[in-house]
Amino acid sequence: LEDAQEMFDFCYKVHYHPGETQPNDPEYVKQLQGLQAKLQKLDRSRRVSRMRARWGRPAPCSLLSPIFPQDMLAQMQQLLGRSETLRDFLQQELTAWRARQRSACLGATADTSLLQLQTWFTTLGEGLFQLLQLLRALGELRLKVTYEGDPLQTEPPLLESRLRELLTYLLQSAFVVELQPCMPACSKRPLVLRTASKFSVRARLLVRLHDRSRPMEAKIYIDSRDGSHLRPPSARSFRRFNILTSNSKTLALGDSPQDGLICDFQHLTLKEQKVGGSGKGNKGSGEGPLAVTEELHLITFTLAYAYRGLELELETSTLPVVIISNNTQLSSAWAAVLWFNMLSDDPKASQFFAAPPPAPWLRLAEVLSWQFESVAERGLAKEHLHMLAEKLFGEA
Repeated sequence: LEDAQEMFDFCYKVHYHPGETQPNDPEYVKQLQGLQAKLQKLDRSRRVSRMRARWGRPAPCSLLSPIFPQDMLAQMQQLLGRSETLRDFLQQELTAWRARQRSACLGATADTSLLQLQTWFTTLGEGLFQLLQLLRALGELRLKVTYEGDPLQTEPPLLESRLRELLTYLLQSAFVVELQPCMPACSKRPLVLRTASKFSVRARLLVRLHDRSRPMEAKIYIDSRDGSHLRPPSARSFRRFNILTSNSKTLALGDSPQDGLICDFQHLTLKEQKVGGSGKGNKGSGEGPLAVTEELHLITFTLAYAYRGLELELETSTLPVVIISNNTQLSSAWAAVLWFNMLSDDPKASQFFAAPPPAPWLRLAEVLSWQFESVAERGLAKEHLHMLAEKLFGEA
């Protein structure tokens, strides 16, 4: 396309001199015919729909407008359509991975590796960024040569808007929590954190593309960025916490393809804020008591992403965590984690325990079996589950 454009631009400047040569001059007509052929070739590469092409000034004679369905812009539209299909596929795979991770937190044996997803996300991201670079190159060509009805005046901006939207969605989805919050001493019971005790958590960007000259900084928050709870005014107010130690880290990229863009926060601790009010956790007057082991808190990551002129702020959150102040609360807190993750798919349902739903026995039996398997290396047999059911519900 660039070669065709340069050839047309050169011939246009050399051969087209209106007013200096008579239109009935055979040599001039021949030059114009050659010029029209070059413009047709240029137009074929740009065109999406039938139109009359002109080069900015009234042409001395009519120009043909041939149609070729497999032109550059049409191919880019097709690629964007296929990319949207791939995006939907990746979202389904990511949703399945999140479900496996949730099950693994409850003790199930599940594959939570992100290597395959990282490969897929990165490959699609590479293709989309290449398309973005190509669209920018088309914009530069349009600035050099254009004409009346030029498809590069209208189509590329629409394609770039669609492409940026697709890239934004892909990158937002690609920022995930790889390892949920966990205290080293309670590796079998993640998502339960104790104040003044160290815990770790890790986020990963599955699109393994970044500008090495611009370090990407990830920040970590609990519940909100400004320290206030992002909950409706009518909701019960929970305790508030501060994350001690540094709350920011630069994403690191290893040399191996298996190494991803990760921000690994270790040795974090929580400290409860001192606030006024009545009762533990500042529940407020007129509100029923809600045990601290049923408070659900979210740890959130933000990431300033920049690559090839695209700048975004990405965000992801952990599964809800329960925060305790002493070990006697551990069992109750773990029961809250189990109950929530069994029955809720919304990690932001912070008021879940204001009216917790009942659990179907088949679902509860499955999770109880996972619990035994995680510590005893074998799950519960049917007779074990039947005995537990009799203990809970009485004999059938």
